[in-house]
Amino acid sequence: MYHIAVSFDVPAERREQFVAAALVDGRDSLADEPGTRRFELIEDAQDPNRFYLNEAYTDEAAFDAHCAGEHFARFFAVIEEFARGPVWLIRGTRVEQAAAVSS
Repeated sequence: MYHIAVSFDVPAERREQFVAAALVDGRDSLADEPGTRRFELIEDAQDPNRFYLNEAYTDEAAFDAHCAGEHFARFFAVIEEFARGPVWLIRGTRVEQAAAVSS
């Protein structure tokens, strides 16, 4: 599984617009993109205008397909003028037990 996590800072007056756009992106990506496995919007505990997207894909190619898709483009078209981000927090492949090296 390929995971990404990013953060966005949003002006308070655009908060609801950001939330709506992110939730639509997540819903539609999960419905239409077979490689999209998880799409979560998380509000920061300390700052209600900072959000995190926590996403999982079958592999990096599925993430690349998501980035090239219409849902991704529509989301960024809505938020590009007011949201600060994405700030990358995580980008990589989960290490599985079978891949772990024993000492």
